[in-house]
Amino acid sequence: MAPASDVPALPGARQRWVVMGVSGSGKSTVGAALAARLGVRFIEGDSYHPPHNVAKMASGLPLDDHDRVDWLSALADEIKAARAHDAGLVLSCSALKRRYRDLLRQADPDLRFIHLHGPRVLIAERMAHRTGHYMPPMLLDSQLCDLEPLEADEAGLRLDIAAAPDLLVDRITVLLNGALDTVIKTDRKGRTGE
Repeated sequence: MAPASDVPALPGARQRWVVMGVSGSGKSTVGAALAARLGVRFIEGDSYHPPHNVAKMASGLPLDDHDRVDWLSALADEIKAARAHDAGLVLSCSALKRRYRDLLRQADPDLRFIHLHGPRVLIAERMAHRTGHYMPPMLLDSQLCDLEPLEADEAGLRLDIAAAPDLLVDRITVLLNGALDTVIKTDRKGRTGE
């Protein structure tokens, strides 16, 4: 067996990724699976929320832009550190608005986004059946209202959550194998292309 330093890295293993979308879209599941596949660190963005944000959401109140500033800054610091060490990273973060993604991108201009999207009814059903999460299903509509899908000039792709998480990760790695040096763009219908 070749020494670890002689083993070629998987495509995307030195890239920083944000798996984004509304609560219940599968960011944590897909993000952790992608990180495992790439052999890189996974960060659960929700764990970086300060206690007052968690309490606010748990009480059924949506976060506003002010609530998210310190949280996004902490996540940007993690992205910046990974970039400084030329290390791959997968981060789950709602990143609902363009300005939030721009703030994260300031930490790494090459940051890529994977937007997990699907019908409201499917996401609501998932939220209703999960346990141990502070985000109540009643906040889904506020997140859908705030959501600004990736724009044409943002590096990333959009994936339909109707597919199983393993299939989504397979799709991402297939795209990586053919498109690592190109910006993967999405059109408004969710198709991908280079």
